Amino acid sequence: MAKSIWILLAVAAWYDHEIWQMDVKTAFLNGFVEEEIFMDQPEGFTTVGEEQKVCRLRRSIYGLKQLPEAGTHRFDVIRGYDFIKNDCDPCIYKKISGSSVAYLVLYVDDILLIGNDLRC
Repeated sequence: MAKSIWILLAVAAWYDHEIWQMDVKTAFLNGFVEEEIFMDQPEGFTTVGEEQKVCRLRRSIYGLKQLPEAGTHRFDVIRGYDFIKNDCDPCIYKKISGSSVAYLVLYVDDILLIGNDLRC
C-alpha cells in the first residue's frame, strides 16, 4: 500500500496533477461486518438477570480488528462512477475520461484523490 501511494505521488508530481486529501470521520461506523461477531454487553446496557447475554454486531465499532475491511467494502460504490478497482492494490481506483485521469486511494478512513482534472 505505501509503495502504491509513493508511486502515485511521484506520478502527480511529474505530471503536475492536483492532490486532494479527505478524511471520512465515521467510515468505520458505516461498515458492515461480513462474519458473525459477538461481544459482551456494554456497561450500563445489561438487564437484571440477563447479564450473560451477548450482542451480535451488524456494523463495525471502534476497536474491531476487522475495521479496515468492513469500511473499504462500502467504498466499492465508487465503481458506479466509472472508477476501476486496481487488481494489484484493491485500495486504489482509477478513472480515465478522454484526456482526464483520476486516482482514488483509500487508506483506512483517509482518501487521496489525484488527477489532472478532478471533475472527470
